[in-house]
Amino acid sequence: MEKVKVKICEGTTCFVMGGQAVKSMISTLTEKYKDKIEISSVRCFGTCNKSDSFSKAPYVMVDDEQISSADLEKVIAVIERKLNNE
Repeated sequence: MEKVKVKICEGTTCFVMGGQAVKSMISTLTEKYKDKIEISSVRCFGTCNKSDSFSKAPYVMVDDEQISSADLEKVIAVIERKLNNE
């Protein structure tokens, strides 16, 4: 099974709005996910450049699905859905 790819935006807006905290929390996920996900950071998704998207930071991508106002609960829900569907 291919790993679920989790990319966390580390651009200025996402960092200030909690992206670093989300990255720290995701990095400490239990053994349940250790061999099933791949976590990385990106400099910026460019999402905040579109209209009023600043208020929806931080952004996280789980495979091809972008999560706005990302927090650990939202990210885990998408990870679990993707793992259960594949």
